[in-house]
Amino acid sequence: MEALEALHNRVSVGKLTDPAPTEAQRQNIFRAALRAADHAALRPWRFLQVEGEERRKLGELFLRAAEAENNGPLPEAKQEKTLAMPLRAPLILVAITRLQEHPKVPYIEQHLSTGGAVQAMLTAAFAEGVGAYWRTGPLAYNPVVAEGLGLAENERVDGFIYLGTPAKPPRQAPVLATDDFFSHWKAP
Repeated sequence: MEALEALHNRVSVGKLTDPAPTEAQRQNIFRAALRAADHAALRPWRFLQVEGEERRKLGELFLRAAEAENNGPLPEAKQEKTLAMPLRAPLILVAITRLQEHPKVPYIEQHLSTGGAVQAMLTAAFAEGVGAYWRTGPLAYNPVVAEGLGLAENERVDGFIYLGTPAKPPRQAPVLATDDFFSHWKAP
């Protein structure tokens, strides 16, 4: 797929199934992340791969975190839903920013760099025919999840990227008018 075609037509694919991306597809997706804009070449991102039975363990971690947040057990339906969250796709990437003190690169720029890496992976996945979507939510920022994932004190989860085979063909990307978002600045 041509680069501009992927950039213009990428959409999130929410219904995913087996198989997970192949090793060759993963390498193309991962290499795309490494080209993200990165002030001072800090490379503030890292990614954990979660697949197979580890997804069930991630669901158990999510449940512990949600129950800690709730100060007690969740209703049974909510427990089941929380446990099943990581089973939405055969592969999950946990996007993590390693925050580093730097005189010219504030933390927000480091998070934005991780976001750029995630966006590059989503576009590469689309180009490879792999379905993908990015989720955050309260569990991404939960200290129980951070500890369970083994994050260092200076690391933060910036989201979960779900990857797999699209269960149905991806929807068409909406056509948006660039003039609605881009204008010329006129100095006062």
